[in-house]
Amino acid sequence: MSIEDDVALLERVPTLRLLGSAALRMLAIGSEQRDVARGDTLFKQGDNADCGFIVQRGSFRIQDDSGAEVTAGPGVLLGELALVVAMHRPSTATALEYATVVRIARSLFQRVLESDPEAARRLRDEFALRSSQIASDIMMAGAKLST
Repeated sequence: MSIEDDVALLERVPTLRLLGSAALRMLAIGSEQRDVARGDTLFKQGDNADCGFIVQRGSFRIQDDSGAEVTAGPGVLLGELALVVAMHRPSTATALEYATVVRIARSLFQRVLESDPEAARRLRDEFALRSSQIASDIMMAGAKLST
């Protein structure tokens, strides 16, 4: 794939789209593509997470210990939080078919944010908005359970 194709893929991801085209171009240049065979594990719950993956082709089953399961296909960012903070994977991702992912290392992501403060502010504002919404949702759920 060309850099332009990679940038177009990154633009499909709502969180990454916030960064702007210059930052996405840097990410596209510094990222790496990986092929994953059907049935192979991309990552396991509990693994150290030092990157995020964007599904380029194929699909993955994402499952945690509770048995909760979702399917992630093209354009989905797996491990979004791992791009900004050291953590362990909360789930396991297994390829449901032959798949291709684009791996973005946390170190690359952080260098891009450091080189583009405006992009970093947009991302911070988005995370703050999401956190506020989650807190509000929790309060609403708590109020419903109290009645």
